[in-house]
Amino acid sequence: MNPYDRKRRWKFILIVFALIIVGTSVWYTDYLVRNISTVERTRAELWARSTRNIIAMPDVNDEYITFIYSMRDSLAVPAIVVDSAENIITWRGLDSTKTNFDLEADSKKKYDPKYFKSQLKEMKSQHPQPIVLELNNRNNEKWFVYYKDSILLTQLRAFPYVQLSVIAIFLLVAYGVFNSSRKSEQDQVWVGLAKETAHQLGTPISSLMAWVELLKSKFNAPDDPLIIEMENDVKRLETVADRFSKIGSKPILHNHVVYEVVEEFVNYFKVRVSDKIEFILSGDKQVVALVNVPLFDWVIENILKNAVNAIEGQGSIKVEIKENLVKEQVFIDITDTGAGIPRSKFDTVFQPGYTTRKRGWGLGLSLTKRIVENYHQGSVFVKDSELGKGTTFRIVLKSNMTYEATTS
Repeated sequence: MNPYDRKRRWKFILIVFALIIVGTSVWYTDYLVRNISTVERTRAELWARSTRNIIAMPDVNDEYITFIYSMRDSLAVPAIVVDSAENIITWRGLDSTKTNFDLEADSKKKYDPKYFKSQLKEMKSQHPQPIVLELNNRNNEKWFVYYKDSILLTQLRAFPYVQLSVIAIFLLVAYGVFNSSRKSEQDQVWVGLAKETAHQLGTPISSLMAWVELLKSKFNAPDDPLIIEMENDVKRLETVADRFSKIGSKPILHNHVVYEVVEEFVNYFKVRVSDKIEFILSGDKQVVALVNVPLFDWVIENILKNAVNAIEGQGSIKVEIKENLVKEQVFIDITDTGAGIPRSKFDTVFQPGYTTRKRGWGLGLSLTKRIVENYHQGSVFVKDSELGKGTTFRIVLKSNMTYEATTS
């Protein structure tokens, strides 16, 4: 299993585990809410029945009535009692500054009918089925008790979502901090390793360059094709060492004709792969863009190697360069006649560690994406692919040629 598949599996396991925790938390909170809601309805019903009994027994001594009042109010939740015509009989637990009938007793308090209506509407929305009290009088009147959840119950309903949100924010922040720290450490290690590799390559490359010059002079063969190709390979090694030495530093971009840069590398590359693969280069030969040639050669190399590996036997690789005048962009389309890529893998192929080969690190296309996007401010993606027919990668660079609209 490659590292990307392993990482994806662990992500799936962690997501499932997180969903189990969330589901358990919500279920248990809902269980508590249902039980407390049942208790509060019982309390509201006791309060309503106590109120009805107090009104129905006016001859009871004051001490007993005081006891009944104390017991009733200790059990009560915010509630309103209305008759069949929805006239308010009594209430409990509402804002006293808006429920005062006696305006002379306290000028700061007033009676607000709209407040009662809004509270009654809220209670009906929370508990549509009221508590019904039969008065057992001649008219067989009934009272209807509406109540709303206590502050504790309301807070408890929202608690799991608040709790999970806080935990999620904490985990995201912690993940971001640790991931950033780990990535910084890894980058330092890789930068140090790359620079040390470049330093170690310097000596043998210089020696090889000297040996090539010695061969030219000893055999008097400066134009021998074998020696020329050997020299090209040594220069290629020098370019690779230069790439490694510059990792970690911002590359310098210069204006280059894109066609010429691509053509030079394709000419070098095609003689080093199977002659059964045909290379076709076409398109705009004048468009200019800001590129760093050693790094951009790396981009072309990685995509071409990927294309060659996808072709079994005979095939072709077409490189087409064209310009979008409206967006002032350069398109480089690299099309092969290889095995193709499933649509579900269009983004995955750029992930570090993803590879379909038994031997390989799966870093080529990941490096390609980073070089194009981070250093050249462009983009690279799978434009199109069909299994068994081939794939087209598109590189997008910003053109360095500006155009002005012509006026008639």
